Amino acid sequence: MAHITTSVEYGIHCLLWLVESSDRALSSRDLAELQGVSPSFVAKIFPKLEKAGLVAASEGVRGGYRLARPADQISFLDIVDAIEGDKPLFDCQEVRGRCALFAGGAPSWATDGVCAVHGVMLQAEKAMRDALASQSLMDVATRFGRKVPDGFFGDVEAWLGGRMSGRTGRGGKAARESPG
Repeated sequence: MAHITTSVEYGIHCLLWLVESSDRALSSRDLAELQGVSPSFVAKIFPKLEKAGLVAASEGVRGGYRLARPADQISFLDIVDAIEGDKPLFDCQEVRGRCALFAGGAPSWATDGVCAVHGVMLQAEKAMRDALASQSLMDVATRFGRKVPDGFFGDVEAWLGGRMSGRTGRGGKAARESPG
């Protein structure tokens, strides 16, 4: 896992909206504009989520994305790995073998086994991966749901409904748009 970028943060927030809107597909454009994020930025995230089997796309006027499996079966680690790839947190450069005193080549005592620095980084990465794997999308959606005031999700549904009603499906712009 590489440095966790803003793509992961936006991806998670988009997926949280899909948990709340499980009865309808949402376009990446709607998800982006709902959150005040660039639609082109969000549109680049969703193919990665789809490839990982976290979302499923549907085409057409009312197309968009839905969760491909229940939110309690999608961990934060699934999302991070889908967006960032399963890359190591730390890329050890084997600095320990480059000491100026080892001009004729590093002795085995200096380079055998896992580098102590790398060992600490591997331990930290494991702890982070374990923590991300222990939290599901549903866990966070439930926590978020407890904080919002009554009527908030109704306001979101009305906003989304207004956008959906503007889509005609008669060959106009909306009918030509992809799920994103």
